[in-house]
Amino acid sequence: MTCQYSISIPNQLKSRPRKTRQEMAPHSLSSFAFFTLCTFLIVLHFETFCWTPGHSASVDDNPDPAARGMCAAAVAVHGYECQEFDVLTDDGYILSVQRIPHGRVGGGSGGPNRPPVLLQHGVLVDGMTWLVNPPEQSLAMILADNGFDVWISNIRGTRFSRRHVTLDPSTPEFWDWTWDDLVFHDLPAILEFMFKKTGQKIHYVGHSMGTLIALASFSEGKQIDKITTMFGLAEFNPKGEPVSNFLKALCTDPEVDCYNLLDALTGKNCCLNNSTVELFLRNEPQSTATKNLVHLAQTVRDGILSRYDYGNADFNEKHYGKPKPPAYDLSKIPSDLPIYLSYGGEDALSDVKDVDILLDSLKLHDEDKIHVQYIKDYAHADFIMGETAKDIVYNKIIAFFRNQQ
Repeated sequence: MTCQYSISIPNQLKSRPRKTRQEMAPHSLSSFAFFTLCTFLIVLHFETFCWTPGHSASVDDNPDPAARGMCAAAVAVHGYECQEFDVLTDDGYILSVQRIPHGRVGGGSGGPNRPPVLLQHGVLVDGMTWLVNPPEQSLAMILADNGFDVWISNIRGTRFSRRHVTLDPSTPEFWDWTWDDLVFHDLPAILEFMFKKTGQKIHYVGHSMGTLIALASFSEGKQIDKITTMFGLAEFNPKGEPVSNFLKALCTDPEVDCYNLLDALTGKNCCLNNSTVELFLRNEPQSTATKNLVHLAQTVRDGILSRYDYGNADFNEKHYGKPKPPAYDLSKIPSDLPIYLSYGGEDALSDVKDVDILLDSLKLHDEDKIHVQYIKDYAHADFIMGETAKDIVYNKIIAFFRNQQ
């Protein structure tokens, strides 16, 4: 059966013609799936420490938010209640999760049982990435003010989640993981925790690698019952001396504009405020496992979304029972799972060809359950920090979630 896609695009945005399967690359999936920086929303059915409004100073005044917690550093200062939780994964990592249970004036509409929404960040950033804009431009605060129960995750290795029941982040063993482990350990632990706390199915918003791990997880049939919708063995420290030296060498290349390294890496973002970018760069980038970056690079190299390749048939056999790592089959994502995809024409990390291949793998999805938004001028960072994102993207997210309730 061939399905038609339902396109949700503002009038000012030009829609693009879909390519046929023959016009696409032969891969079942390409680099998009691991590094998609589009905003991906999936309608998923799947003792708290509270900071009170006015309790702390602004994130701008705090040189080390990790020392005080994200709630104190970036949420309570704006007048929102914020709760801090620790979530334990089944392999021993202790993840920091924040909750904004309602809006500044009680959360607007929605009543006491506000629909929960999980915001999942991407690689080399943490949950603070959702909070660098002022409240009226921040997706987290906008959702809270529109009656949603907002949760923000921080994956293992980032500054708020550098804990383990037995391992220390100064040891290589702490960093022996890839995004496979986020699929099989971090995401299930967070969703299970949220589900027990709220008793409701969860809306999911993923950006970049946050989209990847959701797609992979749902293709494996994991945690799908809790979701309503969805709109080397060492630390890779982007602020450390080795990476600093690498960037210095990179900047000697006349083709690389190091005065605007963000655009050089993510594509030409159209709609970022300079003060927001300054605050973002003060908080990001964050650490990740070198092994994780190797896994992401394998996806680009091979053009296939699969488990980590140990580079040796015997090692793969030991871990997977076969000489090659098993692939994630996105066509196995339930066809009735509501999905909203938004992507940009200027995104250097999730380019248009890669998105086309993803859409091809979802071609049999129920046509009334998948919505696609193409924004010609948007690049990678515009989706989370763009001044126009509220009107172009976030309002669509809210409408999409409400239509699924």
